Amino acid sequence: MARQAATLDDTAKAVIEQLQADGRKSYADIGKAVGLSEAAARQRVQRLIEAGTVQVVGVTDPVQLGFNRQAMIGVRASGDTTALARRISEMPEVDYVVLTAGSFDILAECVVEDDDALIALLNEKIRELPGVFGTETFVYLRLVKQRFDWGTR
Repeated sequence: MARQAATLDDTAKAVIEQLQADGRKSYADIGKAVGLSEAAARQRVQRLIEAGTVQVVGVTDPVQLGFNRQAMIGVRASGDTTALARRISEMPEVDYVVLTAGSFDILAECVVEDDDALIALLNEKIRELPGVFGTETFVYLRLVKQRFDWGTR
């Protein structure tokens, strides 16, 4: 789902950076850090959320929740890749979908319970979709780095 990038002033960027550092930070602490009142910080955060610029979520460790297999699936397709990506993104096992250029048309990240669930996702769902003519699966052996605090530059 393509969105037009919001125009952000320096204060909004500072608020975002505070949330990236700690999504549970209080509005009072955010306000103090960026020069706003608590109420103004709350309003800024709410506007950023409503605009789709920011999501405040709890990032989990999938393994601790019983999802012992993560993988990136490269999909080669023909036809309308936008519609195909939308269909793949509706699958509950899939948490990330992008249209790409290169040897794959779509990349889809999945989080599943085990290898049997990964096989079922590939064979019974993704490869069954019209337009899919090939996949390549990159199984994650170990997560080395995952960051969400890249700033606003």
